[in-house]
Amino acid sequence: MEAFHSDELTAQTLAGFNVRSGGIRNFMLDQHRSFFAALPHLLVATADADGWPLATLLEGDPGFVDSPDPVTLQVRALPHPDDPAAGVLRIGDDLGILGIELPTRRRNRANGVLANLDALGFTVSVRQSFGNCPQYIQRRDLSRTEVAPGPVRTFDRLADDDAKALIAKADTFFVASRSRAGAGAAGGADVSHRGGRPGFVRIQGDELSIPDFRGNRFFNTLGNLIGEPRASLLFVDFQTGNVLQLQGLVTIHWDGAAAKEYPGAERAWNFSVRRGWYRPGAAAMRGMSVDYAPTTLRTGTWAPQPVPAP
Repeated sequence: MEAFHSDELTAQTLAGFNVRSGGIRNFMLDQHRSFFAALPHLLVATADADGWPLATLLEGDPGFVDSPDPVTLQVRALPHPDDPAAGVLRIGDDLGILGIELPTRRRNRANGVLANLDALGFTVSVRQSFGNCPQYIQRRDLSRTEVAPGPVRTFDRLADDDAKALIAKADTFFVASRSRAGAGAAGGADVSHRGGRPGFVRIQGDELSIPDFRGNRFFNTLGNLIGEPRASLLFVDFQTGNVLQLQGLVTIHWDGAAAKEYPGAERAWNFSVRRGWYRPGAAAMRGMSVDYAPTTLRTGTWAPQPVPAP
């Protein structure tokens, strides 16, 4: 099994590393299968009709994700009708899956193909499965509440004050990407976690500046973005359940100069917003307490940014 596609290998070379399989398997270990089955939420990367990646958050009672065998994940949930990912799932599409347990800082990834779809959910045929380390995951003791979503606001530039405020105070977000066409068996969709102290995502007009801290050296996200610079970001306000989803174009700064403003960063990347959706009260998860990961505490200290004037 190919562990990495050519753009991921290029990213590793540009970063000065040569990672081999890294524990990537074409099946899920039993501990990963039971981990997914215990989760009350799941991050999913898909793509819209024009090929733009979309990151979405699915929620349900523990057990809404199930693994009947080591190469299958069944998800009994679909994107909410006001989610931009609603209605875009298609059999045969690549999907990226991230299971993350914030109270324990555990996370596992599974990428594959959508094999079945019905009114209740979908099934993924897993092609790649691997665990992730707990770096930069802020621990939260989560609870769930009844969802009472408000009217969705859409925009094509970053001028929404609530959206900017959510980004400015965020210590966590998720990024969906996909490999370029023809990447082979190791290609597909991916969704991953990013964390830092509040203010680590900087707003510069319609562009976000984001540090890239030391990670697992796989470069799944940046590798995908070398060949396909379109991406999607998802932010959750854990106090209110407000959700922000963005689509945009990424530029990666490999030389390290752009990372100098971010203590602990090895490089940086910019995300130029093309469209967004602000969804008040869309998530059921709540997590008021924050215990920063030790790796997060070794990065710089940034106060939450003031929200720029429109």
